[in-house]
Amino acid sequence: MQTVFESVMLICFGLSWPISVYKSITSKSTKGKSGIFIIAILLGYIAGIAGKIAGNAVNYVLIIYIFNFIVVSIDFLLFLKNRKSEKNAERKGI
Repeated sequence: MQTVFESVMLICFGLSWPISVYKSITSKSTKGKSGIFIIAILLGYIAGIAGKIAGNAVNYVLIIYIFNFIVVSIDFLLFLKNRKSEKNAERKGI
């Protein structure tokens, strides 16, 4: 039962990240985002993945951790790209 609850939690958290990626792509803005927050989430997923592996509890939940980690990584890369674009626009006075 613990695995079921863990997977539901991960799915619920994970649903928001594709939406965040979509907003990053369409807005081309970092407004409302925090790089430190995204890094903290990534570290949490790394810890979850490591915990599964270290605890010899490799099961389908690991796939959800990895999927979420990948989507959050994409969001972080978009954050960096958008921040760079915003800084370039500031320098040009746009």
